[in-house]
Amino acid sequence: MQPSMFNVRVPLSARNEVFLMNTFTDAQLVVSPDVAALLDRLGSEAGERLSEADVEVAGELAEHGFVVESREREREVLNAYFSRFREDTSELRVTVLTTLQCNFACDYCFQGDHGDYNKFAAKMSLETAGRVAEWIEERLDETGAKGFVLTFFGGEPLLNLPVMYELAERAFEACEERGISLRISIITNGLLLTPDVVDRLLPFGLKGIKITLDGDRDTHNRMRPLRGGQGTFDRIVENVRRVANKVAISIGGNFDASSVDSYPALLDFLMEQEFADKLAKVAFKPIIRSSGAAQPKGLIPLTAVSAGGKPLGGTCMTSAGAGSSICDTCNFVDEKMSFLREETQKRGFKTVDGVHMGPCEIHKRHAYTIGPDGALYACPGFTGEPKLSVGHIQKPQEAWQAAAEKKFDVLAAWKQCGDCAYIPVCAGGCSVASQTELGDMNTPTCHKSSFDSALISLAQNSASSLMEITQ
Repeated sequence: MQPSMFNVRVPLSARNEVFLMNTFTDAQLVVSPDVAALLDRLGSEAGERLSEADVEVAGELAEHGFVVESREREREVLNAYFSRFREDTSELRVTVLTTLQCNFACDYCFQGDHGDYNKFAAKMSLETAGRVAEWIEERLDETGAKGFVLTFFGGEPLLNLPVMYELAERAFEACEERGISLRISIITNGLLLTPDVVDRLLPFGLKGIKITLDGDRDTHNRMRPLRGGQGTFDRIVENVRRVANKVAISIGGNFDASSVDSYPALLDFLMEQEFADKLAKVAFKPIIRSSGAAQPKGLIPLTAVSAGGKPLGGTCMTSAGAGSSICDTCNFVDEKMSFLREETQKRGFKTVDGVHMGPCEIHKRHAYTIGPDGALYACPGFTGEPKLSVGHIQKPQEAWQAAAEKKFDVLAAWKQCGDCAYIPVCAGGCSVASQTELGDMNTPTCHKSSFDSALISLAQNSASSLMEITQ
């Protein structure tokens, strides 16, 4: 018997106990110091004989995954897990970028103050949307999926409502015919969100909308103005108020050192709104403005940016590593992420705990992003970079697209992470950040310190309700 390499722990000094979590099984326990010491003894090379009481406790820990047969066997189980995750056909996930055009001029977006950007940014036609719908039907039949998740993204997806309506209706009809569950979501800046839009999409399976508010009113208006410079906060909040009773709304936000202190005021403001108890989730992510970071070409704006306001990718992770090095910024990120989680939780909003993440969609074969022109990508963060397109909804796959697809087939940055306990929830970090920062998507970007910080908050919040094992 050996302790799992996915065990993490936090001492609960005030209680003279230890919080344990296994990131692979997601088991969480509060144990006595003696039980924690037993795990240490199991991991030592001394090979001391266990007492009957030790064996009994070790058996109970094994039931939750904290004790395993051997590390070698555990690695085999981990490899099998990633293989199943990659090849899973139970659910088809498609993100459609209806357009790369945007009505905002966010100061951290590569579109930024480029006034002529929208003249050249791609916008999906209804003809292409029809072909996308046909392609989706083919994938549903090919995979035999039991569920379909359709996400509208951009640019600003609501700038192309005809395409959204067409795809939503076609997806609904296809799923109804096949007896498949359908979940539609939208990631939008919220400016064009109206009850009419929601009412049009609800019958087709709209389940959730994510909207960004970057701090309090003044901070948000500075960071996310219209292209003409006008503020957007008040109108977005009014739009949320008008639709919050109709569909689940999640609030996101992107913070940096200049804006993070405005978020408690935003949270207080949200608490005062009549829709506060309707918010499904409130969570914020960092923007890292590291000096000297190279400007990536072609990638769409997501969260992390360089000193010049250029994207460094990261839709799923915290993007703490964006910039020249995770070590340059992790202390700021750890401290502020914990600060904002605590501020959000103590106001009663549901939020992410920073630990429960799991591999992102880039590791799933049957998760696709479709650009406005019908090009296929493995992740929204690679949209707009032709060399990383893996195909097209209508055209035969080119040799270079097949080569790109092969890169994603063998994507396993986590294999370079040794015995890191966070592999099941991190999988080596954000591949977009790795490609942008390091030129190799199969190189890890480490978020360990951020996970460690999040684990402390999770332990403090969960310990009182957890099962306790003593020796």
